[in-house]
Amino acid sequence: MTDHAPNEARVIALRPGPAASGPPAPPATAPREPLWRHLVGDVLRKERQAQERTLKDVADAARISMPYLSEVERGRKEASSEVLAAAAGALGLGLGDLLARTHAELVRVTSRPSAVPSRSMRNGSVRNGAAHGGLCLAA
Repeated sequence: MTDHAPNEARVIALRPGPAASGPPAPPATAPREPLWRHLVGDVLRKERQAQERTLKDVADAARISMPYLSEVERGRKEASSEVLAAAAGALGLGLGDLLARTHAELVRVTSRPSAVPSRSMRNGSVRNGAAHGGLCLAA
């Protein structure tokens, strides 16, 4: 019925192998987007450390467990908006402040110079977006 030994797996290639002519092309490695929970955790940790406060102090003020806050800061837990608001509040920040700082960190770590200007830059509707870290401020 089969032409392979009973304890050997048969491998079926899903992608064609490298072409017979020339060396294989190097794999294309695009930088991975950071996870939001890692960025939020970094922002919370940096703010806590800037205030020279302990994990226990902030966790108690936020009324969340110290191990859970530690997991959030390390980006291992995807915290709810209620937990994030409580942690931010314990640090004297509003939820909007936390999200704005996290967004700024996301822009910082993912911004790469672009050869093609954005549509808004081509239209001339944004005069100096670079002065605001790539953010468009509107009233």
